[in-house]
Formats: sequence, structure tokens, C-alpha cells
Amino acid sequence: MAQVYKSGAFLQQCWSVHPLCVEVRRMTGEHRLGLACTSCRFAHYLTLESVVVRASAVLEGSEDVFNEPLPGKGEDQLAGCLESHAPSLSLREMDVFEDLVMIRCAECRRHYALSVSAFETHQK
Repeated sequence: MAQVYKSGAFLQQCWSVHPLCVEVRRMTGEHRLGLACTSCRFAHYLTLESVVVRASAVLEGSEDVFNEPLPGKGEDQLAGCLESHAPSLSLREMDVFEDLVMIRCAECRRHYALSVSAFETHQK
């Protein structure tokens, strides 16, 4: 049986050691985002509390300008990006102390600020 770790530290360690191998894969269940690492073969799951979407800093003119969160809208936009151009999504930043993750879509140049209520890592 596979090990399950309930800590964001495993995703952070995986991402810091081999950042290009962590791929955003799919939305699973309600409010869960699945990521996978092709190097260590871990599956990471984030239970999302909220998703805030912002345009690229180049388009906005400022790095710290977030759009107002619209309930359900951010998660819908993230799911749309994932459905239409999943290879363009990448993990850009994370803070396990604040339970925050930043996902960027290279195709539509959006940034998704994810507030995470629970992290899970499954060892295959």
C-alpha cells in the first residue's frame, strides 16, 4: 500500500529539488488539484480553499495587484486552463507556512493564487 503524507513540505521539497518535473495534472473531486512529479513519482493533492486569478504583471503593470476573488470563478478558470492547455501550467511559488501556492499559465498568462486548506502527497 502506498504511503500518504499530509504535509506541504513534501511538495515544497519535491519542487525545490526538481522544479521542472512537477506538473499540474487535473482537478480531482471537489476543490482538489492534482500535481505529479515525473522524477520522484510522487502524486501531490491540494485541497483548495480559494483561487484568486490575476493577469500577468506585464499586462497589469504591477506585480502585487490581485483581482477581487469571485466565489467559484477562479477555480472555474483554473479548470478551464487545465482542460484546454494543461502543459502550460506550472508551479511558480509556494509558502507552506501561509498555505499558499502560485500556479502560472504560460498560454493565457494568468496567475492563480491558491489558498490551500490541506496538502497530501501519495508515494507510488
